[in-house]
Amino acid sequence: MPVYEYECGHCHCCFEKRQRFDEEPATVCPECQGSVRRVFHSTPIIFKGSGFYVTDSRKNGEKSLEKVPEKSKDILPAKKPNTTKAITTTKGEKSK
Repeated sequence: MPVYEYECGHCHCCFEKRQRFDEEPATVCPECQGSVRRVFHSTPIIFKGSGFYVTDSRKNGEKSLEKVPEKSKDILPAKKPNTTKAITTTKGEKSK
């Protein structure tokens, strides 16, 4: 049988109740007789086994990004020449 958690809307008391699936949910707080609501929690998901990672679909651990076609090497941009100028100072001046 599942265990359900309830919370009172008046006194904020939390309690658990073991119920069958076909039973009506609890509606009354056991401490203050106020109205209660069922509390839902997120369920953790654990992926076990193969097939859940990107590397599982590749053969022999090969990476598709490592293979670069020969024609694409010509498309890559060329390196820009160094355009920095040397700063020269005269006697008595400081460079900035």
